[in-house]
Amino acid sequence: MKHRIQHSTGLRERLPDYAARLNTTAEALAEAYDWMLAHDVAFESPSRDGTVTQISCLDIEQRIEHPLARRFFAALRDEMPCKLLPAYGKNWPTFVDRCRRMWELVYNILINKIPSHNLRLAWLRLGGAKIGKGSAVWRHTEVIGIESLTIGDDTCIGWHCQIDARSGLVIGNHVTIASHVLIVGGGHDLEAPEFWSVSAPIRIEDYAWITSRAMILMGAHVGEGAVVSANCVVSKKIEPYVIVAGQGAKPVGTRVRGLNYKVGGKGLFTLLH
Repeated sequence: MKHRIQHSTGLRERLPDYAARLNTTAEALAEAYDWMLAHDVAFESPSRDGTVTQISCLDIEQRIEHPLARRFFAALRDEMPCKLLPAYGKNWPTFVDRCRRMWELVYNILINKIPSHNLRLAWLRLGGAKIGKGSAVWRHTEVIGIESLTIGDDTCIGWHCQIDARSGLVIGNHVTIASHVLIVGGGHDLEAPEFWSVSAPIRIEDYAWITSRAMILMGAHVGEGAVVSANCVVSKKIEPYVIVAGQGAKPVGTRVRGLNYKVGGKGLFTLLH
């Protein structure tokens, strides 16, 4: 199977560092890495920033026959900001995953419509989300992949957003995500007849502002204090304090530095939000 999730760029150049951590030689780890590429455990693809390494988005550690490749896959998996899907079958990880999917289904059908910040956040936290102090997720916002969602302090996600955290979504402190924003962490391989899934983590840094109807796609990294304008589609790195707009998320200006405000998403007058 070739369902995969992006790990990083330039992994092959960092193999000596991983070899030291795994207490092996760089040559042995390079051989194990090549084995992973040949057996659909890891994948490489070119990009404008270098060679991107992806790994299987299924937790297939126990199925990997090569001992060192098995250890290397586990090390790469543990660096991901998300939980990989289980190797489905009649096993405990599959049962836990099914329970999580039911938990988020109840949230998206019922809980996210209840006018209580505390109840909604408690449901998300019990489902595995990490949400900081003073943050808010307003009503009618849907969340997928609750267990792979991380939100910092004093961050606000507005009305009617769709948040896909299955590939790992990390949102910093004092972030404003306006209403009707789409955050999509995955897609499908259009060059594969089997329609394999492809995905990548998304990161939104402190004080970023995502305005209404923007779309943040897999692999996006919105820098500190950056602004994504309305109806803009972002699938790349946005530098800190840069304002992007229009087709291709082109820079149109810069934002003032030294930001120190609070979003305040759960004040007295947002009771019904």
